[in-house]
Amino acid sequence: MPEADQPTTPGGTPDGGHPMPIHTVEIPAQVQMVTLLGPRDELLRTMERAFPQLEIHVRGNEFHLSGPSAEVALAERTIDELLLVIEGGQPLNRDAVERSISMLRAQTTERPADVLTMNIVSSRGRTIRPKTLNQKHYVDAIDKHTVVFGIGPAGTGKTYLAMAKAVQALQAKQVNRIILTRPAVEAGERLGFLPGTLNDKIDPYLRPLYDALHDMVDPESIPRLMAAGTIEVAPLAYMRGRTLNDAFIILDEAQNTSPEQMKMFLTRLGFGSKMVVTGDVTQVDLPDGNRSGLRVVRDILTGVDDIHFSILNPQDVVRHRLVGAIVDAYGRWDDQQGETHGQRGGGVQRERRRSQ
Repeated sequence: MPEADQPTTPGGTPDGGHPMPIHTVEIPAQVQMVTLLGPRDELLRTMERAFPQLEIHVRGNEFHLSGPSAEVALAERTIDELLLVIEGGQPLNRDAVERSISMLRAQTTERPADVLTMNIVSSRGRTIRPKTLNQKHYVDAIDKHTVVFGIGPAGTGKTYLAMAKAVQALQAKQVNRIILTRPAVEAGERLGFLPGTLNDKIDPYLRPLYDALHDMVDPESIPRLMAAGTIEVAPLAYMRGRTLNDAFIILDEAQNTSPEQMKMFLTRLGFGSKMVVTGDVTQVDLPDGNRSGLRVVRDILTGVDDIHFSILNPQDVVRHRLVGAIVDAYGRWDDQQGETHGQRGGGVQRERRRSQ
C-alpha cells in the first residue's frame, strides 16, 4: 500500500511536547471509500473510539494518522485487514471493525481477514461464517476431528456454526443425513399436561434447532428432507439403541444430560459419522443433586485421540450488539446491588461490635 510520512501534525502532542509526525495511508483508487468508512462515517467513528490516542483524519482516499507510533502501526494494520475483507466480498460493519482491532491487539497468529472471510455455507444470499478467532478454531476443529465439544455461554454460535458445518457436509455428500437432538429436560413430567401428541409436546424444546435450520436450508425443502430421513430432529431419548452411520450428529444443550445419557449418546457413533456436542456448563437445568454429563465428560475424555474440546467465552458472543450492552448493564447493576447490600451488612456488623 503506498504511504508517506509528513513532517509534523499542526496541533503537536496532547501533552504539549514536540509535534508528532503525520503518517499517511493511501487507499487504492478502486476501493470506494464509503465501503471502508461506512454510511455517515460510522466505521471511521468506530476506529476513532478504538484508537483514542490517535488523531485520524480522512481526505479523499487518504488516511492521516498521528499519535504514538505503536498505535499508528496498529491502525494501519487494521486498515490493511479491512481492505482484505472488502476484497473478499464481505461488507464491513461495526462488529467486523471492532473484532479486527481486538484480534490485532491480542497479537493472534491468524489474521482478522482470514477469520472474517471464511465462508461455511450460503443460503438465499446469506453467508454463514465465523466472526471471532475462537469460532474459527471451533470450525477448524470440526473439520479435523470426529467428535468435537463446543462449550461456552449463550450467543457464542456453538450450535449455529455446527449446524452450518452439518449442512456443508450434506451438500458436499460427506454424509448422507443430519441428525439434530437435544434433551427435553425442561419438560420433565409436565409433558403430560401439554395438549397434543408426544411430538407436539416435545416440539417447543426442539424449536431452536428448526429456527437455525431455516436460516441455512430452503424452508420449502425441509419437509421433504425430513420426510426422507435426510434431516432428523428428535429428542435425545430417541437415540437410545441406535447406531448412526454416515451422519452428522449434533447434540445441543448437552449440559442438561446426565453422565449416563452422555455416554449413551457418544456410543451411538457409527462409521463415516461426525459428532458435535454443544452446551453451556453455567446453565444447567437438571434437578438439584443431578450431575451434568457435559461437566464430567471433559475429565473422562481429555486425551482421547480424535476428540476435541473447543472453549468459547463471552468475547465470542455474536448476537445483536445491544445484547452485550444489556448483559453488561445487568452485570453492573448486580455489582452495585451487591456492594449496597455488603455496605449495609458491614454497617450492621460495626453496630454490633460497638454495642458489645
